[in-house]
Amino acid sequence: MFKMTWALVAEHADEWTGDDFSQAAAVLDEKVGAAVSASAMNSDAQAHFRATFLAPVRDSLSGEGRTAIESGHLWSAAAGPLLVALAPAA
Repeated sequence: MFKMTWALVAEHADEWTGDDFSQAAAVLDEKVGAAVSASAMNSDAQAHFRATFLAPVRDSLSGEGRTAIESGHLWSAAAGPLLVALAPAA
């Protein structure tokens, strides 16, 4: 079991707890994607945000993030205004 927290600088912060890294990545994609869609960014800027900031962090969650959590360590990654952190759940 682990806890994922994320923040979009000056926009949104949230958290999720579970034990499935694929589900965590899907939740991150859905929640951050929804915040980006609701923002004032035009469609090109939204697509750029998703490709440049969200995708790399989301994709590393299942690899590097999983390895860290399964070893009992914390993990975090940031890209632009997005910060994601994983911690073993207490």
